[in-house]
Amino acid sequence: MAAVRGTAEGDGAAGEDSRAARLRAALTDRLIAEGAISTPGLEQAFRTVPRHLFAPGLPLELAYANQVVFVKRDRDGVPTSSVSAPDIQAIMLEQADIRPGARLLEIGSGGYNAALMAELAGPDGEVTTVDIDPEVADRARACLDEAGYRDVRVVTADAEGGVPEHAPYDRIVVTVEAWDLPPAWSGQLAPDGRLVVPLRLRGLTRSVAFDRVGDRLVSRSARMCGFVKMQGAGRHADQELFLNGGDLSLDADDLHKLPTAARIEALLREPRVDRWSGVQVWRWEPWDTLPLWLATAFPGYCQLTVEVPGAPAVPGAPGSAGSEPLEPALRSGTPAVATESAFGYLTAYTEPDGRIQLGAQAFGPGAEDLATELVARLNSWDREYRYGPGPVITAWPIDAAEPEADLVVTKRHVQIGVEWGGGDRSTGIR
Repeated sequence: MAAVRGTAEGDGAAGEDSRAARLRAALTDRLIAEGAISTPGLEQAFRTVPRHLFAPGLPLELAYANQVVFVKRDRDGVPTSSVSAPDIQAIMLEQADIRPGARLLEIGSGGYNAALMAELAGPDGEVTTVDIDPEVADRARACLDEAGYRDVRVVTADAEGGVPEHAPYDRIVVTVEAWDLPPAWSGQLAPDGRLVVPLRLRGLTRSVAFDRVGDRLVSRSARMCGFVKMQGAGRHADQELFLNGGDLSLDADDLHKLPTAARIEALLREPRVDRWSGVQVWRWEPWDTLPLWLATAFPGYCQLTVEVPGAPAVPGAPGSAGSEPLEPALRSGTPAVATESAFGYLTAYTEPDGRIQLGAQAFGPGAEDLATELVARLNSWDREYRYGPGPVITAWPIDAAEPEADLVVTKRHVQIGVEWGGGDRSTGIR
């Protein structure tokens, strides 16, 4: 679509370009080795696009590190715009399966991802990138021009309405976390188009590749990811429940489905029940289908985070009767379940060979039942879903008849259905 600028050998700029090229090659090799890049076209795009020009002022080693570059933060220091980590960008672009000559829309502008999309679409393709923030859009425009991608179209607008003047699009790639799927996105897809979007679902974010199938969007893949949140009309505030004076928090799509903070704190003062599953994972092994499997099985699913590093994860006053420590598997985002009779979550310990065994800890009158059911769900995931393709996620229009699915989550514009193939999906825990 556009050629990157060249620099004559022998001057300082040429030396920096040469070092950038070596770092770019090393980053690409790493992404191939880790499985993020699997196709020749995307490999060539990563070897071509100068990422450092989209992170001006950053040392080259950091520009080509596999990490996010935050572009802008709000008054509270929360990131509102970023150049995403290269591995996440690679995964989403592989999901998108962009072909030469494609018409493309990117929602959320950092510049670099749009340049990669331009390389994949080739000289006969067309790329539009849109951002609600004029500063971010102007920065993307400047970086794209500097890198030689002047043909990429940059639009400043609220992407809730898409960019209709350049539709239809063969692919729409959303690079901000979306809680909902507005009608304009599916409406501006070509009949055989694909939408790749980081979708928030029961407190979990997954990059979902949706294909149009009639009036529905049906997933072809879903990968774990994290992004800055959507702004504008599509903005959706997180719902969090804080416990123990703010030391702990629970993240859920709908707090109305959870007991009150006072009730959960009361449960946590009950004796603790521990159960071990025998399910083992390596520390580096992906098990990202497990949280969504548990979210499907338990209406009271949420995620437990220890908010204050180093603070004792003990509910109530230290040393109070029945008070026992919480030992969640992760400091942030541990799968958990809250009911009126019990609160439980995943725990873990390291085996002598370095593998991690997963288990459950639960508190409250129903702790025995909940811990046992969590372990049963761990084992069913291990037997039936751990090595499989994961669930099929379908988005129906909001006015469609309620879908038949293992899990249905109602958004503002769509109903999201999650369906797992086979297995025992019943649970008596409510």
